Amino acid sequence: MHFAQNLLNLAYRRRINRQIVARSKIIIALSNDLFRLIEHIRGDLGRALRQTYGLRYRIVDLALLLFLFSYLGGDVGEGDTHTFDMRLLLGAQSLRLGHPWVAEIMRDLSGLGSTTVLTLFTVAIAGYLALLSAQTTALLIATSVVSGSVLVGMFKAVFGRLRPDVAYAVLVVPGLSFPSGHATMSAIVFLTAGALLASTRSRLAERIYILLSAALVTALVGLSRVALGVHWATDVLGGWAFGAAWAIVWLLIAQKIANR
Repeated sequence: MHFAQNLLNLAYRRRINRQIVARSKIIIALSNDLFRLIEHIRGDLGRALRQTYGLRYRIVDLALLLFLFSYLGGDVGEGDTHTFDMRLLLGAQSLRLGHPWVAEIMRDLSGLGSTTVLTLFTVAIAGYLALLSAQTTALLIATSVVSGSVLVGMFKAVFGRLRPDVAYAVLVVPGLSFPSGHATMSAIVFLTAGALLASTRSRLAERIYILLSAALVTALVGLSRVALGVHWATDVLGGWAFGAAWAIVWLLIAQKIANR
């Protein structure tokens, strides 16, 4: 009698255990599905937020840069920046007189923003992208540079600002002054290429390094123009503002095409 009862109890416990195991498996499976669903939603939401806010930040930056460019252009046209520009021009001249080696370094840095160097750099980048079957991106970079160069020429003609007197300059440079062509085109070429290159890297440190390097080269080219006395400081500020804005415009276009 006790033996039969023990067998019944054992069978009952086994059945209960099997039910518990089966229910546990169901709960685990449902939990895994729920976690995967949460991760999927979170990933989609994160991507949507990054795209939305990233786009908003770029548009805000674009608006601020264009406002700065137009503000500087208005002040330049009215002559309100002359005192500021003259103070920095005299400071640059004093620096060169006190440290003759500065002029040589500034000439080398200025060369990074020359038409020859920027053209070679653009052709090299566009050619490399074409080899990677990224013809659209290569075309966007080339178009941004060519159109930016045309607009710089138009702005120079519209503002008609003369360069600083040759008495304050290291060398004689022909042409009009606002905005600085070197500063503008360096911003367009280096910032656009840097942003596109950074977007291909997964590590944050790599992206930051690339963007900072592009910004540093752009800044050095612009500063060299003031240090050499061939541009007013506001010419360079205006060039940076418009060049960065134009780079953002083409980055937005590239993003729009990529999201199709």
